[in-house]
Amino acid sequence: MDLAAFQSLYTTVLWAAFAVSALFGAVAHRTHFCTMGAISDIVNMGDWTRMRMWVMAIGVAMLGFHAMAALGWIDPTQTIYYSGRVIWLSALVGGALFGFGMVLASGCGSKTLVRIGGGSLKAVVVFFVMGVAAFATLRGITAVLRDSTVDRIAIDMQPGSALPSWLAPLLGWDASTAAWVVGGGLGLALMVWAALGEGFRRSPDAWLAGLGIGATVVGMWWVSGRLGFVAEHPETLEPVFLATNSGRMEALTFTAPMAYTLDWLIYFSDKNKVLTLGVVSVLGVVAGAFAHAVVSRSFRWEGFAGTRDTALHLVGALCMGVGGVTAMGCTVGQGLSGLSTLSVTSAIAFAGIVTGALGGLRFQIWLLERD
Repeated sequence: MDLAAFQSLYTTVLWAAFAVSALFGAVAHRTHFCTMGAISDIVNMGDWTRMRMWVMAIGVAMLGFHAMAALGWIDPTQTIYYSGRVIWLSALVGGALFGFGMVLASGCGSKTLVRIGGGSLKAVVVFFVMGVAAFATLRGITAVLRDSTVDRIAIDMQPGSALPSWLAPLLGWDASTAAWVVGGGLGLALMVWAALGEGFRRSPDAWLAGLGIGATVVGMWWVSGRLGFVAEHPETLEPVFLATNSGRMEALTFTAPMAYTLDWLIYFSDKNKVLTLGVVSVLGVVAGAFAHAVVSRSFRWEGFAGTRDTALHLVGALCMGVGGVTAMGCTVGQGLSGLSTLSVTSAIAFAGIVTGALGGLRFQIWLLERD
């Protein structure tokens, strides 16, 4: 591949990632897909429909990821989730902090972007505060704190922290067989469980959310790991995954990409700051949600209700920015993309997010009772 073809492919990858993330934004806006909302529905109304939407999406993402791996289209070991080091404390603490914050901020990172597309000025404020907090936890003051505390506590798991990689030797299977059997089987089981819910089965939007959101995660894995993989860079002659911030195969995630988006906007004139999958994903979700809001005539401007509402959203955004980076992902980054790889760290992070969200809901109830 010559340099001109390489640059052309880079642009194609960015447009493909934008299209996939715009689809995510449109579907999420149409169906009210939201982890915080799913947990809230269970706690407040005993309604599991939106949680089944989430589980269906996880199942589709898991099945699609391992199907592509079995076909040889992608290499599971090239994701950021495949590591022999399980940072369980970072995942748990960061996840809990993120989960608590998303309740205060009226939704997680992806929901914030969807709400911006729908006209929420509150979500714009959350985006900027969350992005700055995430950047500080990537490279600034909270990064130093993170590195010197929770990141030091870990468990080494060889050959990797993904479930199939350490089950394979125990079962006497090769890695690819274990990945397909475990990943495919568990993905199908999750999809079947989700479909068993009567409320889910009767709701077209529930099916659209579960299948559509899951498909966008699979689509981004394909864009990054298949379309965007170049076995030999025309200048360095080394393999490369195009347009990724990590240098590895990536899928949808939104906490760190918010920081990268602010960095790109602030230093736009610096030619070293180029568009990446993370940045175009952030822009794509907003664009997709905005398009659907306009077409469906549901676009509405929304502002803060008062001082306390503002304060809660600011604190929630701060918690999500710090927690999302500490946990190496948000409800989408760890709860969908990470879980699709069967990463042990992702499972711990998602458990932390749910725990934190339950704590956040209890805190909100306490505030209401206090009034």
